[in-house]
Amino acid sequence: MKIDQERLKKFLLDANLVTKSQLDRALEKSEKTNQKLGRILVSDGLAKEEDIVKLEAYILGIPFINIEKENIAPDILKIIPEPIARAHNIIAFRKNENNLEVAMIDPEDLRTIEFIKKTNTSLSILPRLTTQESIKNALYQYQKTLEIEFGEIIKQDSSEIKHIKEDDSFEAREELQKVAEEIPVIKIVDTLLKHAILQRASDVHVEPLEKEVVVRYRIDGILRDVMSLPATASSGIVARIKVLSNLKLDEHRLPQDGRFKIETEDYKYSVRVSILPIFNGEKIVMRMLAEGNKINTLESLGLSGHFLEIVKENLLRPSGMILVTGPTGSGKTTTLYSMMEILNTPDVNISTIEDPIEYRMPRVNQTQANSKIGLTFSAGLRSLVRQDPDIIMVGEIRDNETASLAINAALTGHQVLSTLHTTQAAGAIPRLIDMDCEPFLISSTLNLVIAQRLVRKFSGEKEKYKPTPAELKDIAKHCDLERVLQFLKDEKSIDQKADIKDIVFYKPKSSPGSTDGYRGRLGIFEILPITESLKNLIIKKANSDEITACAVKEGMRIMIEDGFVKAAQGLTSLEEVLRVITE
Repeated sequence: MKIDQERLKKFLLDANLVTKSQLDRALEKSEKTNQKLGRILVSDGLAKEEDIVKLEAYILGIPFINIEKENIAPDILKIIPEPIARAHNIIAFRKNENNLEVAMIDPEDLRTIEFIKKTNTSLSILPRLTTQESIKNALYQYQKTLEIEFGEIIKQDSSEIKHIKEDDSFEAREELQKVAEEIPVIKIVDTLLKHAILQRASDVHVEPLEKEVVVRYRIDGILRDVMSLPATASSGIVARIKVLSNLKLDEHRLPQDGRFKIETEDYKYSVRVSILPIFNGEKIVMRMLAEGNKINTLESLGLSGHFLEIVKENLLRPSGMILVTGPTGSGKTTTLYSMMEILNTPDVNISTIEDPIEYRMPRVNQTQANSKIGLTFSAGLRSLVRQDPDIIMVGEIRDNETASLAINAALTGHQVLSTLHTTQAAGAIPRLIDMDCEPFLISSTLNLVIAQRLVRKFSGEKEKYKPTPAELKDIAKHCDLERVLQFLKDEKSIDQKADIKDIVFYKPKSSPGSTDGYRGRLGIFEILPITESLKNLIIKKANSDEITACAVKEGMRIMIEDGFVKAAQGLTSLEEVLRVITE
């Protein structure tokens, strides 16, 4: 079911939905970006999505349906599992005897229709075309069914959960073991994890309070309350997670770290567990790491143009060090994996020391650090150098010894990739000097520093606006708007004759089923190549402000400028950039 582009163009013009010049520009953009014509017309604000989809439905002879305000019965909604519905934008919304009506936005996605037919052999699948907003609203209803399901589990099973006194006796340990294997506790923990995966949570927090247990998920970097459980559930949940993670059941006074895996037909996750004693019991934080995920490209992370070229040029250098900096959760490791994906060819030997191994990479020798047995980053790095590597990736430079070994490895002809906790790119250099690394060795080995943060991306429709003079004045406090304007001109995102007042920004449109108009994240970056002038500053032990000032003169885009450029390109909002930069 492919849409005939010529017919679509003719109908668009006949229906006066767009002018000839608008259509020509959209066609040119469609060819350049390989996006569908209809999607470009909608994203550029030239036509309403519903009008385009109705037209496509008419051309294909498929009925159009708007399910934005339709409440779908949970048993019908669940015929298509949520991961499939989200990944392929397809919703089961009506069933009449053996006929199942499904709403979709891609009429060419025949593989998904075939998959649904195979898993529901007794049903005839009737496709209907719909809008993105309709799909979004229906996806939101999956959350409601999960909450209903969870509520039922709590009502049915929380009364059966025993409250265990926390002591060190053998009897208490035995009782905890029994509770951890009881059906109510297993159901609660399984549902918590399933809910987290379907919500795309990166972390799950289980926090005991005086009268309840609060469950929070971190989704796209934002921590959200999702559930309150009875206080009596706390000891059972902790015991269950300790059993899964192979931790000591009777240890309630010391922090413990562990891990376990969960696997179904739809997903495979590695879960990193941290348990910390607090006043009201033990707090659990679980980091959810999806296995088998495709590694992102540098372009999909948010790097583009001249700055992407700088990164790729430095990756081609046979030796030296590339550092990625930023706070915890800023996507540093993901960027390292994207770089290793480029470097991972049959003619090189790549070895890593990581904690944890977040992605499995074929042909890369990945070692898990384990401080309990003495396999620290420094010990692992010392061994890796004897493994004849061409490229070494160290998960994090945390101490003087690791920093010294990484610099020596870079000096002896290896390419070294690693991360460092600093707020800006220039801050990596004083940080290494603080770790007793010699400035002349840093200047000889360091090729590139990348600083980054993650901002939430727009999802669905967004609306344009031009800041008022007062708002522009406020924005100017954070960065040089003239530089932002020049960067936009260089990337051909704005007319060459445009002025500051012509810069357009965007904000998300509120819509049914959408909480805040964002989904997924993208990076904002500071790319700092080490030039001759910067090497001289490093040898003189210059501070980070002096290094930044020199780099800016040489064309570096500071992080907030990169964020504002991406906001003006319609990828995120100004508010989101400022939230991340000023945190």
